[in-house]
Amino acid sequence: MDLGNDLHLELGAGGGRRAALIGALRDAVRGGRLAPGTRLPPYRTLAADLGIARNTVADAYAELVAEGWLTSRQGSGTRVADRVAAPAPGPVRPTAPPPLPYDLVQGKPDPGAFPRAAWLASARRALTAAPHEAFGIGDPHGRIELRRALVEYLARVRGVRTSPDRIVICSGAAHALRLLARLLGTAGPWAVEAYGLPFHRGLLAEAGVVTVPVAVDEDGARVAEIPRPASAVLLTPAHQFPTGGPLHPERRAGVLEWARASGGLVVEDDYDGEFRYDRRPVGAVQGLDPERTVLIGSVSKSLSPALRIGWMCLPAALVDGVVTAKGEREPYAAATEQLTLADFLASGGYDRHVRRMRQRHRARRDRLTAVLAERAPGVRVTGIAAGLHAVLELPPGTERTALAAAARHGVAVEGLASYRHPDARGPAHPDGLVVGYATPPERLYGAALGALCDALGDALPDTARAVSGT
Repeated sequence: MDLGNDLHLELGAGGGRRAALIGALRDAVRGGRLAPGTRLPPYRTLAADLGIARNTVADAYAELVAEGWLTSRQGSGTRVADRVAAPAPGPVRPTAPPPLPYDLVQGKPDPGAFPRAAWLASARRALTAAPHEAFGIGDPHGRIELRRALVEYLARVRGVRTSPDRIVICSGAAHALRLLARLLGTAGPWAVEAYGLPFHRGLLAEAGVVTVPVAVDEDGARVAEIPRPASAVLLTPAHQFPTGGPLHPERRAGVLEWARASGGLVVEDDYDGEFRYDRRPVGAVQGLDPERTVLIGSVSKSLSPALRIGWMCLPAALVDGVVTAKGEREPYAAATEQLTLADFLASGGYDRHVRRMRQRHRARRDRLTAVLAERAPGVRVTGIAAGLHAVLELPPGTERTALAAAARHGVAVEGLASYRHPDARGPAHPDGLVVGYATPPERLYGAALGALCDALGDALPDTARAVSGT
């Protein structure tokens, strides 16, 4: 028997049931609660739910079909007609500006590159094999299947030394930082790289954590300059974000010496650790001293930010505190997606996807550098040995002009200055643009690069050349 779908209606007291039902359905359609195309319950189902006669529902449906509110077709049931609802009364709010057509903002993978078929295969296997308790109240540590898979994968690919009981699954890198800030509180300021994500500095500030900038150069953060009172240091050793380049081996050793001498904590954001192109893989700092380092990772760049899955590899002494800070009712990454990712890792699907995306990103990076060499030869491109973005170094005083020109040409891109810590001292990096090359679909990538070069030609006429190469 077809029980139909549920529909909530308030008929009110008094008056005829048919007229009340017609009025309630009209109001639901007019107000937008029943969208065009919505299928309504069969007569008998709605009649039973409302406690009224079946003929009353049939008559009401027929009346609304005649008026054009509903449509009825054999085999398709009764549906809300495709009609334009009157706008709801109220003040007119300004609309957001439309997005620019060419998205070259860093840090966003192409949504169309998500491995749907392989992910679906892993989901089927994972859900078939999942124990019943997987669909109950979650463990704040995260699913054990995923933690075990991460131990093997991170050891093999990133040189991480950990165990399932020292991994906590979170909802991404930002969630991990919030948990650490909540746990460590205001024990002391955090040292952070002078160039980094303003969003990360902001969420630390919300937790009452003062951040102190440490200068960066081509060898990464100058760890010898970490201030003495710092209780932790936040680094991107695999690929300094956004300026590029791994943390030099001597500085890796130096930051761990600082941690041991001061009792401080190294927080390692494993940003872009998997996407390297022109250099040997760089292992995680965590592998050198797991008791002084927290490694934070996620799948937001490698798979999709929509999955909301990240992890922390923690010193043993911090696990209980992080789990307590997370809370037993804090929204967790969905158990079904954790189980799927565990299978995706264990089956080799993740490795295959990362290798495929590494090849694609490298080809896009090479195309970017080739086009810039041809059309903007005066612009130096840096930070391209790994990651999903490049930095275009511009002449002093031209960054704002270049950003304005990019917007005129429909290019969404960011300036290097927006990543600089407001309290940073010493010589600044040159003006520049941070150009992400992962987001545009393939059909738009060439046009996006062309628009970027047109913008640079407008902003920097002395450093660019025409399309013809003259």
